[in-house]
Amino acid sequence: MFSPWYRWSGRKNPEAHCCINVATYGKGGRWTMTDRGQAALRQTPNTFEVGPSKLTWDGGKLYIDVDELAWPHMHRLKGRITVTPSAITDVELPLKADGSHVWRPFAPSSDIEVDLNQPGWQWTGHAYFDSNFGIHALEDDFSYWTWGRFPTRDNGAYCFYDAAVRDGSELAVGLHFGADGTAQVIDAPPRTRFARSKWLVRRETRADPGYRPKQVADMLDAPFYCRSTVRTQVFGEETVGVHEALDLDRFASPLIKPMLAVKVPRRKGWRFDD
Repeated sequence: MFSPWYRWSGRKNPEAHCCINVATYGKGGRWTMTDRGQAALRQTPNTFEVGPSKLTWDGGKLYIDVDELAWPHMHRLKGRITVTPSAITDVELPLKADGSHVWRPFAPSSDIEVDLNQPGWQWTGHAYFDSNFGIHALEDDFSYWTWGRFPTRDNGAYCFYDAAVRDGSELAVGLHFGADGTAQVIDAPPRTRFARSKWLVRRETRADPGYRPKQVADMLDAPFYCRSTVRTQVFGEETVGVHEALDLDRFASPLIKPMLAVKVPRRKGWRFDD
């Protein structure tokens, strides 16, 4: 959805603008997101393959095989990420009343195993697996949104989705997911602002009255988007989770697309050998 090449193409053929984006954080962190043509795309019911990288669903696990050049360092990022959900949900959440944008939290609680080709990039831990679908450009339908996913003591998770829709309506959803994949709509605590990002993107999330959320670690900071780990308190439970804030007014600016093109190079001619 952040490919400037797809936008410049007139958004006519999404299969001609496919990417598998991988980002690692901290010291020596790497970023890779190469926009590839339709010849680099192969799909089956259980695989999604773009160029040399692919996602495979097999035996209740998601295998993510990565073989990419990290931009702009041009270092090879290669290895496997294995995601094992504790359960798969049946939840699909329309982000707009007309159903033109949908959030699909496949597995809000998962285990993960990372084995990449850099020292220290081998570890196991906690993860989540979700996806967004839409038939319109995000910046055409939304001006701002935040999303947060916060693990709970019982191996479940709280998820909060808040968005300002350009038709004047607002999305405000709170969900609790159990470790078994069950989902329950909750009356979320109030939206609470906390410190802006380094690029001054406005940030807010849900928190108990009187509690001020705080960034724990910076993950990705861009002029229109911020991803970080954030500490908040929900129904008396303090928790640290992943938080995103997206300023789509900024993203819609024609100045942003050329900046993105530097981070998202286009390789139209890649083809499979077989």
